[in-house]
Amino acid sequence: MALKAVLMAAGKSIRTYPLTLTRPKPLLKVANKFILEHNLEQLQAAGLFSEIIIIIGYKGDMIKKQFGKKFGKMGLTYVEQKEQLGTGHALMSVRNVVGKGQFIIMNGDDLYFADDIKRLAKEKYAVLVKKVNNLGSFGVYVAEKGFAKKLVEKPKEFVSDIANIGCYKIDSKVFDFSIKRSERGELEITDFISELIKKDKVKCVEAANWFPIGYPWDLLAANEFLLSKIKKDIKGVVEQNVVIKGGVMIGKGTLVKSGVYIEGPAIIGENCTLGPNAYIRASTSIGNNCKIGHETEIKNSIIMDNSAVPHLSYIGDSIIGENVNVGAGSVTANLRHDKSIIRTSMKKEIEGQIKEELVETGLNKFGTVIGDNARLGIRTIIYPGRKIWPGKSTLPGQVVDKDVE
Repeated sequence: MALKAVLMAAGKSIRTYPLTLTRPKPLLKVANKFILEHNLEQLQAAGLFSEIIIIIGYKGDMIKKQFGKKFGKMGLTYVEQKEQLGTGHALMSVRNVVGKGQFIIMNGDDLYFADDIKRLAKEKYAVLVKKVNNLGSFGVYVAEKGFAKKLVEKPKEFVSDIANIGCYKIDSKVFDFSIKRSERGELEITDFISELIKKDKVKCVEAANWFPIGYPWDLLAANEFLLSKIKKDIKGVVEQNVVIKGGVMIGKGTLVKSGVYIEGPAIIGENCTLGPNAYIRASTSIGNNCKIGHETEIKNSIIMDNSAVPHLSYIGDSIIGENVNVGAGSVTANLRHDKSIIRTSMKKEIEGQIKEELVETGLNKFGTVIGDNARLGIRTIIYPGRKIWPGKSTLPGQVVDKDVE
């Protein structure tokens, strides 16, 4: 009997602003695929699932419109979490849809992989885990002989380096657990897992690959990994005097003009125009219907559909949303003079209020994040780690030394 899988895709994700002001996080793209599309492909590749239940909430109609009722041979069922009262609340929202028996439930906005899902599914009860260094960011399992003995949420002192990565094999009996709301007033799925650990053996299955998308710059790491797996596939038109090195995918209807130099791995979507004399560097994803102009350089960046980076511009280590126009001669600064770790302002919800804090990206090279429909004036200069909100614009020659909201 085929398993059911549940994807939790209802959250608002303030930490990925400005990108998620206009879309739910599962509809952000990595290597020209939606995060949710990637996870659906991996579930399909696992070959174990007949039905996928997607829990939607924030801008959920966008997800329903994008994927419809089927993905390959898998049926898609949508459950609306009208109030986002935690991951445990999301779990309880599918009680009547999952029915009796075993199922897998996982975050819809992290990237998981088929081989790990298959190994998880073999166990009666199991959790997917990964050894990490930044322990304060995750819950961790105290394990013994490969089985979870305790789950500790974001410990301040070392208890284990086995991180909980938000993918679980459980069954319908968890719906009968009596779980109280956490200090932040939410039901946490980790409390359900902790209760299951008390009652049964729960196997820790270590993931070979996993990419959490907590902040915008996490997209770049996932993008680099996925692009490293691609092979050369040229479907567009490539003029003479173009250099293409390594794994490069170019979609149908795309024109690569003379003098363009592309270092793979890189992916360029359909109906794009590149060049002449543009430079596309490794780990770059360019979406559909994009224009990269004369003497423009793109490095380790994600440029989403319908966006333009015209002539004489430089975009490095950055994420550019949909339908963005970067004015000619614009430059993203992606490295501080002192080469220190780049910090950026970040929205955070504290006691129901949206507040701002300064966060270390962990990167010494990081450019900008630009939301959908933004317009940059010519020769805009953007400091490292600064962001531009959807629909906003800059003046010609403007120096962006703080977020444009």
